[in-house]
Order: sequence, then structure tokens, then C-alpha cells
Amino acid sequence: MKALELVIFAVFAVVVLYQLYAVLGRRIGRQPEDLPAPVATSDPVLQQPEPADEGAPATGLAAVRQRDPSFDVGHFLSGARQAYEMIVIAFAEGDRATLKNLLSPAVAESFEGAIDTREAEGRSEKVEFLHPPRADLESIDVDGDAVRAVVRFLAEFRSRSKGPEGEAVDDRRTAELWTFERNLNSRDPNWTLVHVDAAEA
Repeated sequence: MKALELVIFAVFAVVVLYQLYAVLGRRIGRQPEDLPAPVATSDPVLQQPEPADEGAPATGLAAVRQRDPSFDVGHFLSGARQAYEMIVIAFAEGDRATLKNLLSPAVAESFEGAIDTREAEGRSEKVEFLHPPRADLESIDVDGDAVRAVVRFLAEFRSRSKGPEGEAVDDRRTAELWTFERNLNSRDPNWTLVHVDAAEA
């Protein structure tokens, strides 16, 4: 009887050990040897970025920062936006003194001519911005000792005008390209408006 019990226990032990091996010995998930071997590139130089041509002159923003390392695009656009609002408001109000400090002689002459015509017709105007204007840097580069930046402005403002025919209120949307310029050799950090173009909205 005892011999039969030993045989039964032995068979039972073999079954248990086989089940343990079946569970613990199984590989779970992807093993290191299952991963594909890395593929070597035929030309390792292609993995490295091409070196810059040190002999080529810098252009655009790189040229500006080469002459003025402190130049910051965000700071410049913030100042350009403020100048835009000041110039638009000053032009509407006929504030020649403010315009003179912000415009080049050629642009100032054009603006003052328009103001003279408006005043001669007995008209006046005031504007208020409905939203802060949007300013985006279109291009910037160095030309000799001058740096020129073209800024695209998108603006919405309300114009209140008075004339011989009465008063009028007009909401406008404008898109313009303004070119600002600064002399890199000057101690004056301010930019001057040198050109205005219409742009697509």
C-alpha cells in the first residue's frame, strides 16, 4: 500500500513540476535577441549636419545679430507695435511734433501734406484701436551701416471724423507693410519709419 502511495505522489510531483516549468520558463514579451540588429549606414558623414560656409557673409537676422548681439525680435516687435499705434493716432489728430520724431523726412513730408489737405477742407479725425494690432516680422537685413526691418501690421480701429457734411463713424481693418530703419553706428536706439506699403489682409 505504501509503495502505491509513493508512486502516486511521485506522479503528482512530476505533474506539478511540469506546470511550474511551463509557467516560469516561458519568455514574456520581446527579448533582447528578438530585436533587429542595428543597420549600419553606408556613409556615416550623412549623419552629421553639413558645416556652415564660413566664407559666406551673414544675411538676415544673423547679420543683424552679428552687428548688434543685443537685438531681440520680441522686444523689437513690441516697440514697433507701440510706434504703429502712436503714428496712426498722431496722423489722425494732426500731431506733427510726434510724427516728426518717428518718421523719416520723406515719409514725414507725405504725412504732413495729407494733414494740410485735411485741415484745409475743414476736416478732423480721431481713431481708437478696437484690438491691439498684430505685428509680424516679414524681413530684416543689414545694408551698410543701416538695418532695415519690414513689419506686417494687421489692425482694426474706429475712426470718428468731422467735416462740412457732418460727423461720421467708420470701423476699418487695415493690412500694411511698414519698413523701419536704424543706423547701427548711432547711439540712438530708436527706429524710424522710412516706407509704407499696402498689404493683403
